[in-house]
Amino acid sequence: MAVTDESEQIRQVTAYPGRPPVAVRRGAGAPFGWWPAICVALVAAIDRIEYNLLAGALPTIQEEFGFSDSAGGAIATAGALAAIVLLLPAGKLADTGKRTWTISAIVAIWALLTVGTGLAGTYATLFAVRVLLGAAGQLYNPPSSSLLGDLYPGPGRARAYGYERMAYFAGLPIGVIAGGALAQTVGWRTGFFLVAVPGIIIALLVLTVREPVRGVGDQLSRWYNDSTAAEQQAPGQTAPMRAQLVSLLQIRTLRSVIIGLSILFFGLGGLFFWMPSFYAREFDLPEASAAAVGGGAGLVGIVAGILIGSWLGDRHHQQRVAIGGWSLLFGTVFLAGAVSVPMLAPQAVCFTVANVGFAAAIANLTAANADVVAAHRRGLGFAVLQMLVTLGGALGPWLIGLASDATGSLRWAYTVVLLPLVVGSLIVFRGQRTYRQDAAAALGAPADDR
Repeated sequence: MAVTDESEQIRQVTAYPGRPPVAVRRGAGAPFGWWPAICVALVAAIDRIEYNLLAGALPTIQEEFGFSDSAGGAIATAGALAAIVLLLPAGKLADTGKRTWTISAIVAIWALLTVGTGLAGTYATLFAVRVLLGAAGQLYNPPSSSLLGDLYPGPGRARAYGYERMAYFAGLPIGVIAGGALAQTVGWRTGFFLVAVPGIIIALLVLTVREPVRGVGDQLSRWYNDSTAAEQQAPGQTAPMRAQLVSLLQIRTLRSVIIGLSILFFGLGGLFFWMPSFYAREFDLPEASAAAVGGGAGLVGIVAGILIGSWLGDRHHQQRVAIGGWSLLFGTVFLAGAVSVPMLAPQAVCFTVANVGFAAAIANLTAANADVVAAHRRGLGFAVLQMLVTLGGALGPWLIGLASDATGSLRWAYTVVLLPLVVGSLIVFRGQRTYRQDAAAALGAPADDR
């Protein structure tokens, strides 16, 4: 921070290294504009669209290669598990390297691996390529989440993270719809070739985002809140990674948020992967129609949930964690309805409303994760979060596939996600008790990693 004008409502902020200060009005949620959030959202969207083309085209791919539901679910699970190995190093890099360049390089790698998916000639080759893609797929999250935390202070964080999460989860149904439609019209391989093109374009767009000074968003939050805490530069990353991880996991709110989101992603990962197959089998819909119904219901619910949840979270940001818990419970109730209703129209309505609740929870809990972790550790903090939610999401498709093979019904298989979601809601509610204390401590930016 630098010079303050006489009215104390505008400050000249050193936001970008080596560039002139930027005038910031007190209380602004997006003091440096929304373009960085839009670019990060595009990255999230293309990641999930590509990843879920496989789900939309899965019936056709299963017919061509002849593998079971368990083997189909294992593709998604193995890819997600592979990402876990690289997430912590990615988090460390996000706290030390140039984040915009890292994100751009990751998106370019996705595009190449997407082409490889379309070239796969056997199940083994398909499995191997998807594992590599899964390993790269989640690596954008730590640098992009760290970037958003620096560019958007507290009053705008739920919206910034909400847009990224909206794009991420909107990409799920869009990918499902596109996969089913392309598989039925031009062939599933063509879909993967086509998606590589926007991937390259988005990789170039990310390079237009300027790298901000680390911690500038928290400095602005302290000013907005009239905090007397010193506006200091983020301390260097001198502590070993193990010590930093122990320190992060001592944040009680962070533990609750991570557990709650991990369970939520477990449910969503399985739901979206198998939803086109569910509609095709339970309601005898053609492949493209099944993907359109499941994907359309998910898309409408996710967009509405993110918008509602982000608005509530920024309006009542001291209650973000509680809003996330109630939203998660709300979504679980309607998911139970979606699983049990045998008629297509009310089932689709229940599924749509369930996604409203889940998306609202994701927007608020992701913003809360940024609130309780200091800027100099935010990349690693989001790496820990993404590692565990990826693990949760990885188990969903595989376990539902196993349950489907065992029971002969995807409807019964879906019930395995209901009880964990209720437990996740209760765990999230506990995090609200410590949220204000942990958020205040993060703004204080302690100078060590104890």
